[in-house]
Amino acid sequence: MAGNIMPNRLDRAFYQYQDELEAKALEVLRSGWYVLGPEVQEFEKEFAQYTGSRYCVGLASGLDALWLAFRVLGIGSGDEVIVQANTYIASVMGITINGATPVFVEPDIFYNMDASRLEELVTERTKAILVVHLYGQAANMEEILEVCKRHRLRLVEDCAQSHGACCQGKMTGTFGEIGCFSFYPSKNLGAFGDAGAIITDDEELAKSMRIYRNYGSEKRYYNKVVGANSRLDELQAGLLRVRLRHLSRLTAERRELACRYTRELQNQRLHLPQVRPGCDSVWHQYVIRTKEREGLMQYLERQGIGTIIHYPIPPHLSEAYADLGHQRGDYPLAEEYADTVLSLPLYNGMTREEQTFVIEALNSFPG
Repeated sequence: MAGNIMPNRLDRAFYQYQDELEAKALEVLRSGWYVLGPEVQEFEKEFAQYTGSRYCVGLASGLDALWLAFRVLGIGSGDEVIVQANTYIASVMGITINGATPVFVEPDIFYNMDASRLEELVTERTKAILVVHLYGQAANMEEILEVCKRHRLRLVEDCAQSHGACCQGKMTGTFGEIGCFSFYPSKNLGAFGDAGAIITDDEELAKSMRIYRNYGSEKRYYNKVVGANSRLDELQAGLLRVRLRHLSRLTAERRELACRYTRELQNQRLHLPQVRPGCDSVWHQYVIRTKEREGLMQYLERQGIGTIIHYPIPPHLSEAYADLGHQRGDYPLAEEYADTVLSLPLYNGMTREEQTFVIEALNSFPG
């Protein structure tokens, strides 16, 4: 086949359920109710039920979920939050927007937080741990929970890439006080614009989040706190409800694609991803590592195969966080990952022919 394979395609997943999605869009448009209406209420109920949590609060984005989570927990200036060094920068922004300080920890071989390194980072200023379930794989929650209990730390989960992933049979987002989700279009459960949510079992936290998302108002024009404009709109909520009904099948499709990569990729110069025993992955990304990344990307591009680097610059080396005073060498494993990771094409609706072409190209990558 002629190569023209993008690293991700959003149209294929739309066409899989086109009739349902278009019908829901028309239903919402014709309803005359577009903000904080019945679609949001129903999605919140359904997503809470799906995750096994008591409450869900729809928000405008995953970043809002993160920074508002720390806001309602009262974590701010003078406080420290431990977060893995190889995450996407939005995770760190959720901490620093509130004036708190991120304390970075190296990742493990599964790309998630190395729980064995947490104890040495806890100080009297440490107030929380932010776990990021990166690339769709559930983190080592048992050990992380032990550290939180031992030091009485709050636990927030960044589940932007882990919709439906489990550790020891329990879904990500339900281990800590608050689980934060993004429904950006490229996510496993993606909206058709920006959207996000939090889940929690704490009624008071859910109530506070509903106040903060709507200008700090519990009753219209009566503002209790300085809040935000972060409301999940009716159209996105309705479309997410349609996709949520099919999420199990969509996840199974991604797992099948990932298993085929793992089974058929034979090039010894490529380091394939591993899944932690006792946990699973929903394969938001299929991330390989290679020291020959630039050459591989150019080789694949010549054949019409697109790839993405998630992520080329770790947050501690970002210009945005130069004020933290970090430099190259502070977190060598996170930096090594940033220099070598590469995400292969993987998306719902990817054909067997397309994946075969990618696999054959990778196996034929010349030395």
